[in-house]
Amino acid sequence: MPKSRNLRWSSWAPAVVTFGIAAVLWQVTAMANPYVIPTLDQVGLSLITDADVYWANMLVTGLEVVVGATAGIVAGFVLAIIMAEFQIMERAIMPLVVVVMVTPIVAIAPALVVAFGFGMMPKFIVTALVVFFPMLVNSLAGLRDVDDRALDVLKTLHASRWEIFRDLRFMGSMPYVFAGLRIALPLAIVGAAVAEFVAAGQQAGLGSLVTIAAAQANLPVTWASITLLCFMGVVLISLLAVVRNRVLWWSNSATAHRQRPSR
Repeated sequence: MPKSRNLRWSSWAPAVVTFGIAAVLWQVTAMANPYVIPTLDQVGLSLITDADVYWANMLVTGLEVVVGATAGIVAGFVLAIIMAEFQIMERAIMPLVVVVMVTPIVAIAPALVVAFGFGMMPKFIVTALVVFFPMLVNSLAGLRDVDDRALDVLKTLHASRWEIFRDLRFMGSMPYVFAGLRIALPLAIVGAAVAEFVAAGQQAGLGSLVTIAAAQANLPVTWASITLLCFMGVVLISLLAVVRNRVLWWSNSATAHRQRPSR
């Protein structure tokens, strides 16, 4: 068998085996404890029979993730640029950012409802806040992790501050930015679900569906909604991996070269 085919098999086979074992254990546990977790066929049947309900609620959660995550990612990256270029801004703003980030999000959400009403805005803000901090920290680390020798070369060539940022800091920060995105995007799903849990108002979204179904002890609907939240997270991470491979092709080539065994 060709080496590339072996590599492909070894990359997905362990995950398939792990998921298979987990599914068997889940099914056995569910059959022994029918009032604790549903069986997989019950979850699947719920997803099929109530597909329209799940789809409508998933669109609501997806909107919260897209709007909130985009706002949090852009705000975190822009603020990281400002802090990297002007250290006095970091000393002025970072303590406030830390205070906001250590405040429990479930305590902030009701206050946001009072301030912004019962619409979607509080949910957007909660999702953005959850995403903002990891994006800020990773982006700031990347913008400051500059090769001193390359920086000296650019200064010798009398490069402007903008040229140093564009050609050195920005490009060099991209691996850190994608690392931040890998943390932030799953957190966006968590933030949207938590916002639907605790922010009063419109009862829509997968998080709200989980809350309602759990209150009614409707286990298939509860776990079907959780499954769709997990599915959304997997899709986001998979899309991010594709984009990263396209954008950071040079980083992937360097990593593969370092990992190549010597003869």
